[in-house]
Amino acid sequence: MQSAIRSQLDPTRQVTAPIQRWHGMATSAAQDELAVEEPLEVQVARPEGAPTSLAAIMRTPGHDEELAAGFLFSEGLLARRAELASITTGTDTDGLPTENVIVVTAAAGVDLAQRASESGYSRLFTVNASCGICGKNSVAAACATLPPLPVDDFTVPAALLYSLPDRLRAQQQVFTYTGGLHAAALFTADGALLALREDIGRHNAVDKLIGRALLDDALPLARHVLLVSGRLSFEIVLKALAAGIPIIAAVSAPSSLAVDLASASGITLAAFLRGESVNIYTNPQRIV
Repeated sequence: MQSAIRSQLDPTRQVTAPIQRWHGMATSAAQDELAVEEPLEVQVARPEGAPTSLAAIMRTPGHDEELAAGFLFSEGLLARRAELASITTGTDTDGLPTENVIVVTAAAGVDLAQRASESGYSRLFTVNASCGICGKNSVAAACATLPPLPVDDFTVPAALLYSLPDRLRAQQQVFTYTGGLHAAALFTADGALLALREDIGRHNAVDKLIGRALLDDALPLARHVLLVSGRLSFEIVLKALAAGIPIIAAVSAPSSLAVDLASASGITLAAFLRGESVNIYTNPQRIV
C-alpha cells in the first residue's frame, strides 16, 4: 500500500464564516473556519451513451477517487482491483469538468449497474455524512456475503494501542484548521502509520482508506489496525470486515450493533481508547 501519511486535503479549501464570539459577558466579531461539505456524484460509465448516476455522497473534497473506489468496494459492487478500469473526473450539466462528479469505468465483463440493481440499490441514492449503509435494503443483505475473519496468531501490544490516538491527532491536518472533521488511520502491526484520511463523514474517511488499498491492489488488509477518531458504528465495522481488517479501535464509544457484528465476524473491537486505558469488547485474544 502506498504510504500517504497526511490527509492531503488542501487547507486553503476551508471556508470562513462571520461569528459573534462570547467570552463571559463580552462579545467580539470574528471569523471562524469551517470544514467543507459538498456532494460527490458517482457515475458509472456505459459502453454507449452518457454515464449512469449511482450515488451522491456528501463528503469533504479530497481523495475522491479513493472515496468512490472504497465506497463501491465496501458496498459490494467491486470485488477486486482487476474489476476497475478507471476513475475519472466527470462533467456538470453544462458539460464542463467538475470535481464534484466522478465517473467509474469497470473492466470488460463487469456490469456495475447490473450489480447495483441485483443488490437492491435504487438508480440514484444519497449517502449523507452520518450514514454509510443507505444503499442496502437490510442489514441481513449487507452481511450475507461477508464471512467471518479467521482468528490467527496476529496480536498487538496494549502499549502500542495506547500510542495511536496521539499519532493520529498529530497528523490531522485539516482538523487543526476547522475542528470539524473525522479521521481514520491505518497502522501496521508494529505501529507504523500507513495512511490517514479526514472527512466530515467518519464512514467516508474509512472508505477513502479502503479505496486507497483497493487502487494499490493491497486488499485484504489482514494484520492491520484501523483507528477512528469518533464513535464506532455498525457501518464502520462492516466496511472493516469487507476489507479484512482484524482490529478496530476508536477513541469514543461503540454502538451495540457494532459490538454484535464485531463479535460475530471475528473482529477485535477496542473503544474508549484514551491515555493508557481502553475497553476491549470483542475477541480480546489479539490484544496482549
